[in-house]
Amino acid sequence: MMPTAQTKATEKWQKKAGYMTKGFKLKRELADEFKEACEKAGVSQAAQISKMMREFIDEQK
Repeated sequence: MMPTAQTKATEKWQKKAGYMTKGFKLKRELADEFKEACEKAGVSQAAQISKMMREFIDEQK
């Protein structure tokens, strides 16, 4: 199946903006709890993971 024009445009923008996809293997229970906690807090999972990564990086400096 060929990607649509919108898919191509989105991929081009993500590459230009410096976004990438990361894959992780996590215990389902942990992932489900994290999803629920993010929904309860009204934040996206990606935003929360990014925040935690930034905090951890800053702590290691």
